[in-house]
Amino acid sequence: MIKIRIPATSANLGSGFDSLGVALDLYNYVHIEEADDIDISSADEIEVPTDESNLIYWSAQRLYMECGKTLPGLKIVQENNIPMTRGLGSSSACIAAGLIGANRFLGSPMSTHDLVNLACRIEGHPDNTTPALLGGLVTAAMENGRVYSVSVPVAKHIRFGVFIPPFELKTEVARKALPDGYTRDDAVYNLSRSSLMTAALFSGSLENLRVAVQDSLHQPYRKKFISGLDTVFRISYELGSYGTYISGAGPSIIAIIDDTLEEQFNKFALSHLESHGVEGWQFRTLKADGEGAKVILE
Repeated sequence: MIKIRIPATSANLGSGFDSLGVALDLYNYVHIEEADDIDISSADEIEVPTDESNLIYWSAQRLYMECGKTLPGLKIVQENNIPMTRGLGSSSACIAAGLIGANRFLGSPMSTHDLVNLACRIEGHPDNTTPALLGGLVTAAMENGRVYSVSVPVAKHIRFGVFIPPFELKTEVARKALPDGYTRDDAVYNLSRSSLMTAALFSGSLENLRVAVQDSLHQPYRKKFISGLDTVFRISYELGSYGTYISGAGPSIIAIIDDTLEEQFNKFALSHLESHGVEGWQFRTLKADGEGAKVILE
């Protein structure tokens, strides 16, 4: 049996729709070994699919098929620390775990770049799966079915304050809310800000983030699904956030702060929300993960 550690991820970062993502130091752990049948369980109270529809198993099976092999079965035990359907990459973590485990069992016939490409084909876009596999701050683009990506480290003093609501938002619902097309002005608006976001997080130039998180492609259309969003945004800026955005398709919201603000956010974020009638949310501060998914025990 091997044990795989997979980081949470936050996609889009506001302006980088379907192209930017960052790995965070909140981890799922998957214990996995080859077996003659399917044996899937959860090590916590989180319910997970226990048949072939389980995304870890399904992804492993997909890699076996890509290699011309048949997967007889797997024993999988999941430790689920990444909240599901909250915009923090829980599905990408499952995909990454299945691919890494299957690749290891077959003798590593696929390179990391091969895994990145296959993960993107499974997920449909690279902004969560690529940082889950590579770690760091990732810029990714698709061309002819192939992912072209660069991972860079996030400045060490940067923290990500994660507001997690007590409700789910399925990605397919959030995607259906988006328009079929955009204007040239919308495209230019987001291109300039996503470029600024990458440079700011890499260099630590926090003063640029208030502008860098702004976008006109997805957040304006998804706000209606996130009850309390306006209050969370306002409170985060009152506490000193440099830039606040919807994580992925939502509903989690992330405030980018530095290490000097970490104690203040941890102490006051939830009480300030509750005083404004926004209840049931969770809050935690995370750092960027620089390693990505990896086998930590064999």
